[in-house]
Amino acid sequence: MNDYLTLNRANWDERAPAHAASADYGYDRFVKDPAHLSGVVRFDRPLLGDISGARGVHLQCHIGTDTLSLSRLGARMTGLDFSPPSLEIARRLAAETGAEIDYHESDVYSAADVLGAGEFDLVYTGIGALCWLPDIARWGRTAGALLRPGGRLFIRDMHPMLGTLDETQPVITPRYPYFEQTEPLVFEVPGTYVDTDVSFQHNRTHEWNHGLGEIVMSLLDAGLTLTRLVEHDSVPWNALPGFMTVDPATEEWRLTKDPQRLAASYTIEAVKRV
Repeated sequence: MNDYLTLNRANWDERAPAHAASADYGYDRFVKDPAHLSGVVRFDRPLLGDISGARGVHLQCHIGTDTLSLSRLGARMTGLDFSPPSLEIARRLAAETGAEIDYHESDVYSAADVLGAGEFDLVYTGIGALCWLPDIARWGRTAGALLRPGGRLFIRDMHPMLGTLDETQPVITPRYPYFEQTEPLVFEVPGTYVDTDVSFQHNRTHEWNHGLGEIVMSLLDAGLTLTRLVEHDSVPWNALPGFMTVDPATEEWRLTKDPQRLAASYTIEAVKRV
């Protein structure tokens, strides 16, 4: 099962420099504008509320643009990712912007061993993260272990309903499992989700979908209390090319026709019971 880590890490390692160079991540804008926040965190901000002074950890932080954004909102942030090139960029961005952020290399499931149990007021997981994990119950236990009593988990991610759809077909068609399966979904995608001319060699990935009920139960079983569940009709990338239109104000994509048909993402908040 650990082979998925090697396969997926090679994919992310190769793409990290292209992501940092793309306009989509806005690396240079973070450096030039000390008030700039990522589009993801700007979307999350109304539900995040005041996080100033909170000790937070961003799981699967990639190149650190969302991590830096949370730091700019006043949280004392730690970032964790399994990709060394991604972390190298994240550390460089923090240094160039004067942000004090600790970054650690680890897979998600080892986070509590690496960072310590019960150390955090906030566990944050951003968009497009859970599909890389084979066992959602283990993820829930990891989040619970990281939080102090009374601490909060915040996640916004792709809705599993969207995860079932095959974006390569002329008609939107459910194709992939809604519920978690033992065997991974194997994809061979030569590009990436940002605009780039870079050609990649490591294009195969292993991914998993997780039903919304499975995600919620993973947190309840780990000793957390659900405090918010909101479903959204948008995501911050063009998940269904040809069927979606971007809102320039939010940089979010939703179905062009009747967007209320599709739950595209969701936000969950949960608090560790005292």
